[in-house]
Amino acid sequence: MACSGCSSGGSVAGCGGGCSGGCSTGGCNRLNSYDWLSESGIRDVEAFKYVEVSFKNGARKEFYKLEPDLYAVTGDWVLVDTGSGSDIGKIDLSGELVRLQMLKKKVKPESIHAEVIRKANDRDLERMQEARKLEKQALVRARAISRSLGLDMKVGDVEYQCDLRKATFYFTADGRVDFRELIRHYAKEFRVKIEMRQIGSRQESARIGGIGSCGRELCCSTWLTDFKSVATTAARYQNLAINQAKLSGQCGRLKCCLNYELDTYIDALKQFPSENIVLKFKDGIARHVKTDIFKGLMYYNYEPANGRGIVLPLDKKAVEDVISANKSGKKPEDPMALQFKFVNQEEEEDMGYEDVTGVIDLPPEKRRKKKRNKRKKRKSYKKHNPNKNDKS
Repeated sequence: MACSGCSSGGSVAGCGGGCSGGCSTGGCNRLNSYDWLSESGIRDVEAFKYVEVSFKNGARKEFYKLEPDLYAVTGDWVLVDTGSGSDIGKIDLSGELVRLQMLKKKVKPESIHAEVIRKANDRDLERMQEARKLEKQALVRARAISRSLGLDMKVGDVEYQCDLRKATFYFTADGRVDFRELIRHYAKEFRVKIEMRQIGSRQESARIGGIGSCGRELCCSTWLTDFKSVATTAARYQNLAINQAKLSGQCGRLKCCLNYELDTYIDALKQFPSENIVLKFKDGIARHVKTDIFKGLMYYNYEPANGRGIVLPLDKKAVEDVISANKSGKKPEDPMALQFKFVNQEEEEDMGYEDVTGVIDLPPEKRRKKKRNKRKKRKSYKKHNPNKNDKS
C-alpha cells in the first residue's frame, strides 16, 4: 500500500496505509523540493503571495496566487481554481523559495492569475481519492479505444480533475496525430471535458516512475527537470560498448546519466596525445584501440609486416616519445620494449597487495576421448535384431 499517486493506491493524506515513506523522493512525491525555510520554523513577516502546488504527488506542479487573508504553508492540502473548475493539490513550496523557483523556471508573477480558494477539508480529500481510483480504469479503456481506431499513439497516463469535470490524457507519438475522432469517443465514454496533451518518452517515464538499472529511482522522476539530448558519442568518449539494450533507459532513449561524467572524460582525454595519430615502427605500424584514463594507458594494435598483430599497452610518455621520433623521421625498432609492464605477483606481495581470486590455481582438467567400440555395438544390434539380416 502507498499514497494515492502510486499504482497500488492507498491512503489520502500523504503516505499512510502502510507506506513507510522511506523513498528518496520524500514519501512517494516526485521532483520534491526541500523547503528548509518552513522546516526551520521561521515565519516571514511579509510572506510572498505565491505558492507552488503539487498535483498527483509531484507529477505536475504549478504556481498559484495566495490571498493575504488565507494562511497556508508548505504541506497543506489546498483547493485551487484551475479556470475550468477546481482541483486539489499540496503546497510544495511557500515563502521566498517560491520567488527563486519562479526565476529558475522563468515564470513572471504577472502571468499567474489562478488563485488558491481555501484549505482542503476531509470531504475534499475523499473526492480526490475517488478521482484517483477512476484513473486506472480510464487508462485501460482509453488505450482500447485508441487501438480500435488504429491511431499510432500510446496513452501513458490519465489525470482526473478532483471535481470530475475534466480529464487530461497524456500520450506519446512519433509524429502529429489527428485525434479529433478520438476525443469524440472519449467524451461519449467518460462524459467529462477531454484534454489531450502530447509528451515525450522521457516525460512519460518521469510521470510513471520506476527503478533504473542502477537500483535507484529514476532521475527524471526524482530530481531531473531539464532533459538534454544524449548522443552515442558520449558512450564512445567513456569507452563503453555501443549496446543499445544496456545504454537505453526505461523510456527507450539513451540514459541521461551518460552525460553526467562526460565532461570529466573529455577533460582527461585532453591530457593524452591524439588518438588519430598512427605510430610508425621499423617493422610495422600501430593504430589506437582505446584509452584508459584511470591507469594512464593507451592501447594500440601493432601490425607487423610479417606476423600476427598484437595489442600494446603504452603509457602516455612512451606514446609521446614515438610521435616525436616519427616527426623527426625516426622509427623505433622494438615496440615490445616500450610497452607498459604491469606489476607481477611477486611485486604485488612486496607492495602489500593480496590475491583475492585465490592462492591455488588448479591445472586444466584433461578429458579422455571415449573410444567407440564398433564390435560391441554390432553384437548388441544382432542380439536385439536376430531376423534383421535374414535374406529369406
